[in-house]
Amino acid sequence: MPDAISHPDPTLDMPRLDTSTSFRGLAYAALKRAITAMDIYDHAHEIRLDERRLSEGLGVSRTPIREAMTLLEQEGFVRTRPRRGIFVIRKTKREIVEMITVMAALESMAARLAAERACDADIAELHGLMDAFRGDGNSQSNGGERLAEYSDANIAFHQAIIRMSGCALLAEMTENLFIHMRAIRKITIHQDNRAARSITDHMRIIEALERRDPEAAERLAREHTLGLAAHVEQHGDFLDATRDDAVFHRSGP
Repeated sequence: MPDAISHPDPTLDMPRLDTSTSFRGLAYAALKRAITAMDIYDHAHEIRLDERRLSEGLGVSRTPIREAMTLLEQEGFVRTRPRRGIFVIRKTKREIVEMITVMAALESMAARLAAERACDADIAELHGLMDAFRGDGNSQSNGGERLAEYSDANIAFHQAIIRMSGCALLAEMTENLFIHMRAIRKITIHQDNRAARSITDHMRIIEALERRDPEAAERLAREHTLGLAAHVEQHGDFLDATRDDAVFHRSGP
């Protein structure tokens, strides 16, 4: 029997890892999360991002920070001002009203699809989210802590409606709008007893979802979000006022 032919061991064809790209991706994700979580309209300052402090906080060199900033600028989260630095973008009152109007169209379609597609368990979770705050009456009288809790629940409600639509494109289209929508909802929920009215609106939307009534769910979601647009139109002059710049840095990844 002939001797077995010797073959070299197989090797994996793997390109070298681009660690700078990995660090850029990690820095981008961390910065985007931090910016999204900020209350960028809760004060009149424009928020400047300090590259050195961000580098130190994230434990990476300045190169991936700069690369991440370029991506964030392309997506409309930040802008570079020559000789001044990089700033988190704040929308004007007019821009915010237009954004909310667009969001009303997207959220109302999401509610319509949710009425048709969402499972009973998801709708029940929405109910539980709001049940915790029903009967609060005038939420302004329940203290800042309770109102802050509802603010978070309010944001979770709107995120859930988008998710329950089962439409990936709707989620994609609303992702970068949400940084501003979240911030505006968070600050306006403290104004003009909007929390109590918000709870009422949300319960009506939930009831339409439970009835599997897409027309009602769509209409109620649209009216609810357009109500926010009307509120900002009336009370949103603070959006066009700015004072000195505030410097922001994230303390960790």
